[in-house]
Amino acid sequence: MFDTKKVEIQWGGKTLTLETGRVARQADGAVIATLGETVVLCAVTAAKTVKEGQDFFPLTVHYQEKFSASGRIPGGFFKRERGATERETLISRLIDRPIRPLFPEGFYNEINCIAQVLSYDGENEPDIVAMVAASAALTISGVPFMGPIGAARVGYKDGEYQLNPTDGEVAEGELDLVVAATHDAVMMVESEAKELSEEVMLGAVMFAHKASQQIIDAIIDLAEQSAKDPWELAPVDDKSATMAKLKKAIGKDVEAAYKLTDKQARQNALNAARTKAREAFADLKESDPAQYLGTLKLVKKLEADVVRGAILKSGRRIDGRDTKTVRPIAAEVHFLPRAHGSALFTRGETQTIATTTLGTRDAEQMIDGLNGLSYQHFMLHYNFPPYSVGEVGRFGAPGRREIGHGKLAWRALHPVLPSKEEFPYTIRVTSDITESNGSSSMATVCGGSLSLMDAGVPLKRPVSGIAMGLILEGKDYAVLSDILGDEDHLGDMDFKVAGTSEGITSLQMDIKIAGITEEIMKVALAQAKDGRAHILAEMNKALGETRTELSAHAPRIETMQIDKSKIRDVIGTGGKVIREIVATTGAKVDIDDEGVIKISSSDGAQIEAAMNWIKGIVEEAEVGKIYNGKVVNIVDFGAFVNFMGGKDGLVHVSEMKNERVEKPGDVVTEGQEVKVKVLEIDPRGKVRLSMRVVDQETGAELEDTRPAREPRGERSDRGPRRDGGRGGDRGGDRGGDRGGDRGPRREGRGPRRERSEGGAKEGGDEGDAPAFAPAFLTGDRD
Repeated sequence: MFDTKKVEIQWGGKTLTLETGRVARQADGAVIATLGETVVLCAVTAAKTVKEGQDFFPLTVHYQEKFSASGRIPGGFFKRERGATERETLISRLIDRPIRPLFPEGFYNEINCIAQVLSYDGENEPDIVAMVAASAALTISGVPFMGPIGAARVGYKDGEYQLNPTDGEVAEGELDLVVAATHDAVMMVESEAKELSEEVMLGAVMFAHKASQQIIDAIIDLAEQSAKDPWELAPVDDKSATMAKLKKAIGKDVEAAYKLTDKQARQNALNAARTKAREAFADLKESDPAQYLGTLKLVKKLEADVVRGAILKSGRRIDGRDTKTVRPIAAEVHFLPRAHGSALFTRGETQTIATTTLGTRDAEQMIDGLNGLSYQHFMLHYNFPPYSVGEVGRFGAPGRREIGHGKLAWRALHPVLPSKEEFPYTIRVTSDITESNGSSSMATVCGGSLSLMDAGVPLKRPVSGIAMGLILEGKDYAVLSDILGDEDHLGDMDFKVAGTSEGITSLQMDIKIAGITEEIMKVALAQAKDGRAHILAEMNKALGETRTELSAHAPRIETMQIDKSKIRDVIGTGGKVIREIVATTGAKVDIDDEGVIKISSSDGAQIEAAMNWIKGIVEEAEVGKIYNGKVVNIVDFGAFVNFMGGKDGLVHVSEMKNERVEKPGDVVTEGQEVKVKVLEIDPRGKVRLSMRVVDQETGAELEDTRPAREPRGERSDRGPRRDGGRGGDRGGDRGGDRGGDRGPRREGRGPRRERSEGGAKEGGDEGDAPAFAPAFLTGDRD
């Protein structure tokens, strides 16, 4: 029933299988790629006709991760995969970027390339497998794809390159680099690195290229068994005569336009030349519409020829610079008064307003993916409104390009951020592009770095970025530093490098031709290093190092560690205690399973209050130590004071002052703040406190001026015990009243203890409490 074809190779110590003919047989090309137990299906379909008037190549790549692939059910209300996540969008771009340049010019048939993750083993990442499956499916489909391509991920640890490392190995290593390439040249690079040198980065690219060649050979083997007949392409018309006529009509106008250094003036002049071309060939619009449209497309080629020729011949670029000069830079920090950190970064006609916002743990981004729930504490969002290029257009949710540019800047800044333990904040950087004429993503890197430093985020080092371009004609080439928008559109390469003074943190390359050589990459990396150093020097003029203080508007976060056994005490039944702490102090309190507590507020007093409260819950009182407390209850014999958040102790009336106190209410009131010293903690945990030995103004300990006590039960001058009294003169005033008024002893209470067993303390005339006082006199507050 199935005509299954399969190819199997050993790749990086693992088995890679490519299979076709059993699934999705109605697609033009369908391949199941398996690496370990990660399985990806990619199906390619292509329209057999071109829509009338279409003059672009409508290639669409969709990458989708099925939650069932890792044995999970999607979260949320709908419980099914819905719109593309950020990760799916980025991987869709990762597949699209290397395959798009490999279709012939003038091929406008619509193509859908859909890759779905069917199984994920948690070890072999599906993005590389999806790129391999897409390349294989296109190769066997019969569409005019000038591939195949191979792909590989490379890590770097302890001076050694790693082929297709796991997530854990990437986290422990210094590099996460993805390369797509043909058999002869590199097509695409995407990477994040921990300040690695140009030599190490180039070596990683070449290592990946070599590994990808094994994939290409396997795809060719599969194609020899199962490829469909190639499509018949219409012969390409000879347009040399039309180009000559077009050049005669507007050639000088285009040359003059590209000598204008101002972008808007240049665009106006080019639009005038394009209008002139439409008028020159207006007769074809009615007689031969197809040729008319083809002629107008040649205008773009004429513009490219003018720009490329001038650069290769004279080294002079559109705005008058040579190939290595960076445009003028202006940088300013603390641009916005209420933002936690902000910067205005301008390079030529490209400008961004970058802001940094600091938040607490509950502001982290929750990500629901194949690996389960995870939390991201650093976010970077890139916005590109249409006014930044002087156009009218859609404004709203970010598109694929904005998500991709934001992720590139994220990769550039992420390696220099402090760890969560060093800086326990959630960080969000936004980049709003206000002007754009090339390399807005690298402006985001520079502006983002400055805004982070302005916010007080302790970066390892500042980061700058630069976009490089390439003009390649045969064996002649020119590498351009800090490219303009037109140089990007009309050139052959977009090569972006970001890093610190110590090394590269991110590298991205997209090629519009059939790949570039190692020699060109080496030149581009060396030239980019010089450009980065220049930009860093200009940034340092605005802010050379991270601010030592956070913004007054940013929350403060203090971290404390408690014993795991105390976590439930801090949280309380149903969260009662922690909610009370938050409501009373105004600070935000987060606690994790390891006992790490983060307390945040923009008011330092609120943080201190919450910390003291928690310390009172988890710490044990120390005899002889002085604490701040609050009177919570007044009784006849003294006052109960809450002095460690959840702990109460008794200040007996005799310990309130050094002179006689008739009533506790004469000295303290409920709610009054007092300073107390712990005198004693009995075996049952009951705490006896004193106010009289503490200076209530300063909290300093005072000398105890009372005479030393005699041993209990040894005084010879003690008179007979008064009826109903409990000691000394108290029988006549307080003790006698309490004894006489209380009536007969309850039945079953048992005989009174002998006086010698718990004799009264010395100084009965001062109203000391007997040592045999019941628990409610000296215990914790109920």
